[in-house]
Amino acid sequence: MSILVIAEHDNQSIKAATLNTVTAAAAVGGDVHVLVAGATCGAAAEAAAKIAGVAKVLVCDAPQYEAQTAENVAELVKGLAAGYSHVLAAATPAGKNMLPRVAALLDVAQISEIVAVESADTFVRPIYAGNALATVKSADAVKVITVRTTAFDAAAAEGNAAPVEAVAAAADLGVTTLTGREIVKSARPDLGAAKVVISGGRGLGSAESYHQLLEPLADKLSAALGASRAAVDAGYCPNDYQVGQTGKIVAPQLYIAVGISGAIQHLAGMKDSKVIVAINKDPEAPIFQIADYGLVGDLFQVLPELTAAV
Repeated sequence: MSILVIAEHDNQSIKAATLNTVTAAAAVGGDVHVLVAGATCGAAAEAAAKIAGVAKVLVCDAPQYEAQTAENVAELVKGLAAGYSHVLAAATPAGKNMLPRVAALLDVAQISEIVAVESADTFVRPIYAGNALATVKSADAVKVITVRTTAFDAAAAEGNAAPVEAVAAAADLGVTTLTGREIVKSARPDLGAAKVVISGGRGLGSAESYHQLLEPLADKLSAALGASRAAVDAGYCPNDYQVGQTGKIVAPQLYIAVGISGAIQHLAGMKDSKVIVAINKDPEAPIFQIADYGLVGDLFQVLPELTAAV
């Protein structure tokens, strides 16, 4: 039994989500192969070969994969899938865009955002915004699976020397073209991989308060900034700061929720954090039900005091 993991990369290095996906693949059992599809992506393939637990790296280096559009990568994976019992990708925007296309092309059901592997054909995934867990058994010949990366430890990025094998490119479908890419640059850690996350909600009242109150504390704690959907919709911060069911799923060592009431949609994205601290003036706010530490108070007074004390 062999398992194919679709690597996320920038043609030079492997993204962290792939390491968690490799761990999930190893839990299934069998040989883990990693596909690196890109253009001038030799460095990314070499990085993939060093990941612990990887038995082989397949590299497809062709111009049509430079942007790694979902349609072209899915067509490539369809041609390779016959040799594998499982095809896995991280449940990131890229994985969620590409892998359902693979499942459709193979005419199989996708199993989305697994959080545990019980056996080679049985997996656990959250439903109802994470309020319940479903155990799903699949009889499909090829099991197409996205992995909630926060549920699996990252595989070691160094120490292996898997063989690298070139594979032929599939046809360039030419149905989509990348016209531009805007990359947000920040000195702070990436939200999905940060050990400390500070998120603000509607209670902050304005974009000015969001930045003036949260950024000094985030700088002191080397934390990433996050937000509830309400804060994003109100324009306090960019969309990629959103934590929740329709945003990013995070599980840092420390999660500080400021002015966030704790709607189910938000809790689904952060309740697996190791330590949760909630600051809210409403003692009945749902966020306190899952918080390890709760502080009832006026955030406009509490935040400056907390920042000064750190």
